[in-house]
Amino acid sequence: MNNVRSYQGLEPRIAADAWIDETAVVIGNVEIQPQASVWPTAVLRGDIHRIFIGAGSNVQDGSVLHVSHDSRFLPGGAPTIVHERVTIGHHATLHGCEVHDHCLIGIGARVLDRAVLRPRLMLAAGAVVPPGKVLQSGFMYIGAPAKPARTLTDLELEYLDYAAQHYIELAIKHRATAL
Repeated sequence: MNNVRSYQGLEPRIAADAWIDETAVVIGNVEIQPQASVWPTAVLRGDIHRIFIGAGSNVQDGSVLHVSHDSRFLPGGAPTIVHERVTIGHHATLHGCEVHDHCLIGIGARVLDRAVLRPRLMLAAGAVVPPGKVLQSGFMYIGAPAKPARTLTDLELEYLDYAAQHYIELAIKHRATAL
């Protein structure tokens, strides 16, 4: 696959049952776990640090995931770590950050270097999480910079699981169509 390629000896590691659209680009030090999916025109560029996509997570259309390199400005650099069953909405940007289990990243949201999103939260469409900011579980975050707007409802907490499962099932259907 030309859309999945190595960079300076760093090979993407992709689970056998992960699904990557043929128009998505995955480069270098990227690991994609079982039942994860990467949708059309998404870019995961692990050229200067690593990217990890956990089991059952999805990176939707047009999203960009990148990293920061080790330098005197950011010692150690910053990988991008997406834990399990995370839904990353269309055109989101994750850069050198960590997103824990069962989060939803809204359309066009931005999460910057060394920001951390704790499990089970929603980041609204267009929100921006500044470098180093830690968002706590159980809240809806909105704005730029992102601030907690309110506690998530029981229905929204249930939706976090539903969204991830929906994309697992949708990827299975796309994979079957592509064969």
